[in-house]
Amino acid sequence: MIQKLARIISTIFVPPSFTIIVFLIFALTIETTFQKSLTVFLVAFIFGFLLPIAMFVYLRKRKIISDNDAMIKDQRTLPYFIAIIFYSIGFIILLFAEVSIISVAFWFCYITNTFITIYINKFWKISAHSMGASGAAAALFFTFGWSSFVALIITLLVGWSRIELKCHSLSQVVAGILLAFISVYIQMKLITGL
Repeated sequence: MIQKLARIISTIFVPPSFTIIVFLIFALTIETTFQKSLTVFLVAFIFGFLLPIAMFVYLRKRKIISDNDAMIKDQRTLPYFIAIIFYSIGFIILLFAEVSIISVAFWFCYITNTFITIYINKFWKISAHSMGASGAAAALFFTFGWSSFVALIITLLVGWSRIELKCHSLSQVVAGILLAFISVYIQMKLITGL
């Protein structure tokens, strides 16, 4: 039963899920026009959710990634590089659409944090699930303060699920949580000047 719960949490809260959640919240709360809200949501949906998941499914079918948890560290590099291409296209669209600096700043974090993850992944398998959850929590905390505390609870649940499923060690999960939260918060602070 505990394993099933961990699997459900891990499957629902894959990193692209947080892209949809956070940017939907941003689209509904901080964007100033319907057009900007729609742009933010569509960019997040297409370049942060749909294409990354489709790419992962394709790589799984081609056996470039051997399992749904991408347990083999070296098999993670290619999807990360492809994701950076998707994120870069989305970033350019958001810039041209002149959406909120908060949306732009958080989207930029996707690019930089993925580069950081690629580098770390050469030596060690940091938890991308934990990074996805924690980065989202940092963006919400930066924007809305303590009212976004539920994101921190979800981050802890995601971390627990990855340990319970034996996909990551405690140190890999803690490192993912700390790195993403600190990195996103600092980058958003620097970029927005808020």
